[in-house]
Amino acid sequence: MHATDLKASGDPAPVAALSVAEACGSRNPAFVQLLGLCPLLAVSGTTANALGLALATLLVLIGSNVMISLLRGVLPAPARLPAQMLVIAGFTTCAMLLMQAFAFDVYERIALFVQIIVTNCIILARAEQVASRASVGIAARDGFATGLGFALALIALGMVREILGQGTLFAGMEQLLGESARGWAIDLGGHGLLLVGLPPGAFITAALLVALANLLFGRNQEP
Repeated sequence: MHATDLKASGDPAPVAALSVAEACGSRNPAFVQLLGLCPLLAVSGTTANALGLALATLLVLIGSNVMISLLRGVLPAPARLPAQMLVIAGFTTCAMLLMQAFAFDVYERIALFVQIIVTNCIILARAEQVASRASVGIAARDGFATGLGFALALIALGMVREILGQGTLFAGMEQLLGESARGWAIDLGGHGLLLVGLPPGAFITAALLVALANLLFGRNQEP
């Protein structure tokens, strides 16, 4: 996808939409662009928590990108940012209600970070740089790709921390995906390293994964 595929709405040099390959690799929003690190670190203690926030963020990204793209021709420039915030807040509320209805136990653990999805810099950036200047199709694909890249980073961190910190994998997935996922839990033996499950462990583990992303993709790229 190239910048020429986007239609600017009064602003020069629109930013190109991300492809799935870019979002999951060389332009990953979390491990390469270093965006959205607060929720990434806070809820990645287990795979179930990480997946819950990843799905909520993906829903908000796709929904808000599509709606903002639909509204791009009718919003005056001074009202664009407040309108984008309202749209994102609306979809964040939808994500909260869905989690409360279908995955309440997981929601209780990550509620604060679902509620502040509205301020996630990844979502705000894609709304302003792409959705407000692109067709609905391009905006939806960008939201899906960006959300998938963030989900990949979040789930990877959650899996590593759960394995090293608790000695399990996929524990508690039934609280998110239903009783059919109860048998997914894997006991790897041992009790894990307490440090990995604590906040300092989140920083250390994330730093190692960021270092791996730098090694694979390099840092001499434009964000």
